[in-house]
Amino acid sequence: MLKIILEGHDNYYGIADVVRLFYGPAKEAREEQAVICENGPDLEIISRVTEGEVRTFIKGQMPQGSGLDKIPLKREVKRDLYILLSKISGRSFPWGCLTGIRPTVVANEVGRDPSKMTKDYLVREDKANIACITAEAEEKTLERVPEELLNIYVGIPFCPSRCEYCSFISSDAVKHLSLLGPYEDALEREMKLLSEGMTRPVGTVYLGGGTPTVFEDRLFGKLIESIAGTLHMTPEAEFTVEAGRPDTITEYKLDAMRDAGVTRVCINPQTMKTETLTKLNRRHSSEDIVRAYELARKKGFEAINMDLIAGLKYETTEDLLFSLQKVIELQPENITIHTLYKKRRADISREDVLREDGAVDDAVSRSYDLLGEAGYLPYYMYRQKDTGYGLENIGFSKKGYECLYNVAMMTDKRDVLSIGAGGVSKRIFDNNRFERLPCVKDVLMYIKDVETISRRKLDFWERNI
Repeated sequence: MLKIILEGHDNYYGIADVVRLFYGPAKEAREEQAVICENGPDLEIISRVTEGEVRTFIKGQMPQGSGLDKIPLKREVKRDLYILLSKISGRSFPWGCLTGIRPTVVANEVGRDPSKMTKDYLVREDKANIACITAEAEEKTLERVPEELLNIYVGIPFCPSRCEYCSFISSDAVKHLSLLGPYEDALEREMKLLSEGMTRPVGTVYLGGGTPTVFEDRLFGKLIESIAGTLHMTPEAEFTVEAGRPDTITEYKLDAMRDAGVTRVCINPQTMKTETLTKLNRRHSSEDIVRAYELARKKGFEAINMDLIAGLKYETTEDLLFSLQKVIELQPENITIHTLYKKRRADISREDVLREDGAVDDAVSRSYDLLGEAGYLPYYMYRQKDTGYGLENIGFSKKGYECLYNVAMMTDKRDVLSIGAGGVSKRIFDNNRFERLPCVKDVLMYIKDVETISRRKLDFWERNI
């Protein structure tokens, strides 16, 4: 058992994040002033801060400094532990001691100087470079999202089947079809109540999930019409629908989206290999993906996003590159590369995510090269805990087709109002302060208490959204 004893600081969260990189889940034991990892080596380590000086060492050995430049104290505590665990384990990670979800924040802090990210945070050179490039693109994209406009997320936590790697959805729509109608009614009630407190026009709307197109045709049409008619969107608003699963995309739904003013559609294959899709419990083929894409083009959609996942349990590096090449041939405006990570309730193990040391890393790097050669540029980035080998997710775009909502959602500089079960609203204040308000995840509870939930959101925004 690995035990990290904290002396002179209380950065339990940061210490646990670094331990998780190397050895898996760690828990806080505040009564012992420690962080404990059952899967780690049988060691006690001291993480000490004295008069601003950080020392991290194996208990009983001589404390020594890292010799590196000073960085913010909480990060320095993490960096020192990272260095020691790297020596003990013989492992290092592409993002060095950075464990936060937004590497571009650090890239901006160091003046978008990749060498500073590498020197101060031990970030690998290729990751430092892409972080700085993406940070610049994010900033330029954010300039196209006026502060006075509102950004809205509408969440649909249902899917036609549950993918093996996913724990996101709270309801399997195959088993709970009876909830789709009541949930849609609840969404309409919430939108109506919230719209009465909206004083700003809406610049972006993102209908996400889950799989929003899981509704049967006419119920989906009713929802999309309600969104367009209730929310105060500007004439040039970006309106995204995460159609996601090709098996749920119909001509009727695409017509409804087009008529409601949807400007961007996500058709997400995750892989272009049918045998993998079957094993993942995705009930469609690669041919279905192409058919859905071509139908969306036929209906006039000029901005289409397609997601792929690197590190799928049943695939090799070459399988990912095959899928990416097939997607590039379709020429969507956006391509997002996600790296598989271990979600808490997913039907995969941490070992499934962390298999084949180096293979997923290589696949991701080669994917970025292919995208660059095809004219796609990175424009937003985020990371998740328990991602294979500490990697990342990056959205790539053809020039001028960056998703405004994605960037607004990822920054702490734009307001986001979330509608539906499981979403999180974000309100920005002066001096870079922000507050978040999560919504209940349970669909039945949301349906039952939607009026109370709506009032809580209105109070959060001081009835002046």
